[in-house]
Amino acid sequence: MTSLAFNVVDARPEPHAAVPTILMRVGVHEADGATVHALALRVQIRIEPQRRRYQPEEEDRLYELFGDTPRWGDSLRPFLWTHVATTIAGFRGSTEFDLPIACSYDFEVAAAKYLHSLSGGEIPLILLFSGTVFTKGERGFTAEPVSWSLEASYRLPVAVWRGVMDLYFPNSAWLRVSRDTLDDLQRFKASRAVPTWDQALELLLKHAGEDDR
Repeated sequence: MTSLAFNVVDARPEPHAAVPTILMRVGVHEADGATVHALALRVQIRIEPQRRRYQPEEEDRLYELFGDTPRWGDSLRPFLWTHVATTIAGFRGSTEFDLPIACSYDFEVAAAKYLHSLSGGEIPLILLFSGTVFTKGERGFTAEPVSWSLEASYRLPVAVWRGVMDLYFPNSAWLRVSRDTLDDLQRFKASRAVPTWDQALELLLKHAGEDDR
């Protein structure tokens, strides 16, 4: 039997991926002296919003997710960010590996709304591990499941998430709308001779009385 333990070392933006990606550096230690031939790993990453404090402007932006702040004692609960799968080459004792985390800017996704709402500080995460560990001993190769009890906590700096988004979407964000809504926006933009989508949306907000800047 193997005895594994995981810890997160650090995290950094990956500048050359096809989609916005954070590389989380993870360490794994095998304590019983077994030779690990390979490790097929699945990781569930959850955000624990109750484990940090929020500035007033962050509270305003998080209203859609958690409601009024007096309710936050009940509404702030851990929720899923993403699932990641990877394979680690053989090792003995300890090793480190990069865990690539694709970051969505889809505002239909709760995690994207939450991350975008944060001005600074850290994002409390918990990584839950599962998978299969392959070991090599005197009797050949054996396979055993990674214990479901294995986990690691990490406080991801908001600056890392912001950094990767700025690499791929500098000074931008994305909204998904229906085709009919896009057609209406396009007609509005053309009829007012507005050169950019930003200016079209700003004009709509002014007409609706919602631009409080």
